Amino acid sequence: MFSNSSINSNGSRFACRSKAVLAGVILAATAATVSAADYKVLVPAAPGGGYDQLGRAVQATMQSAGLSRRVQVNNAAGAGGTIGLAQLINNSKGDGNALMVTGKGMVSAQYINNSPVTISNATPIARLTGEFVVLVVPRESPLKSMADLVAAYKANPGAVSWAGGFAGGVDQLTAGMIVQRVGGGAGKFNYVAFGSGGEVLSQVLGGHVTVGLGGYNEFASQIKVGKLRALAVTADRRIDGIDIPTLKEQGIDVEFVNWRGLVAAPGITDAQRAELVDAVSQMARSEHWKATLDKNEWVDMLMTGDAFRQYVDAEQRTVLQVVTDLGLVKK
Repeated sequence: MFSNSSINSNGSRFACRSKAVLAGVILAATAATVSAADYKVLVPAAPGGGYDQLGRAVQATMQSAGLSRRVQVNNAAGAGGTIGLAQLINNSKGDGNALMVTGKGMVSAQYINNSPVTISNATPIARLTGEFVVLVVPRESPLKSMADLVAAYKANPGAVSWAGGFAGGVDQLTAGMIVQRVGGGAGKFNYVAFGSGGEVLSQVLGGHVTVGLGGYNEFASQIKVGKLRALAVTADRRIDGIDIPTLKEQGIDVEFVNWRGLVAAPGITDAQRAELVDAVSQMARSEHWKATLDKNEWVDMLMTGDAFRQYVDAEQRTVLQVVTDLGLVKK
């Protein structure tokens, strides 16, 4: 049997050990918080569009998940995103905390704008999301379907204005492929480029353009309240919960997902790259990010590291062929 003194003694020792363990946990947590990096995320577009939405979502999630003390987002619009790309390449070499939003649109813009720098100059970190392009008209428009839009185009190609994001981006590729599939001059259609999805939305709602193109999320709220009519979506099949016909079911063989992700600065070390890949991977597995995907109706397309680097290389070859076929760049 134990005496009261031994019980008290053991209890005191246990209490001391508990306090020491608790203190260690607190110190470890504090150290982890202090060691979390401050990241800079460059958005190569104006506020309001898909790139900006992704950049702000990364900012919110990394801070919410405790992966960064602070994430600073800066916008640098112009030339289909290649102004921002040049800024990353020229100003952030070796900076292991600098990230930039990128995507399929930038891949095409680098060719169309004859950019002196390409995504190959950056350090691929992760592909994160995918989003389908939707074609919309204002509710007052006489166009009720893609058949109506195609008929209007064939009757007077120059009178049909296709409004979308920056020149050479996914919206222009979508319009070009549609025109090509219906027998028009793919490189000779009236495409009007804007710096952000917000500007496109304003132009469509104001009736200043015939049809607008952009990511579904950029137009979703106005579609739901009936201010915009969605003519088609570039998905391979109808999206659950979204009553918008695909291009393919309306006889136009065009489909693809606009992917977006993150690249880092050139000249970073393997250790810096691995740290960024790990941080972004943790972010993409967080509950906050999963909720963000659901809210924005983004497709989860997570791919990291070497696999993403190989994907970007392949995308550059594929997109170059597409923009060349559409007459958007010289052979």
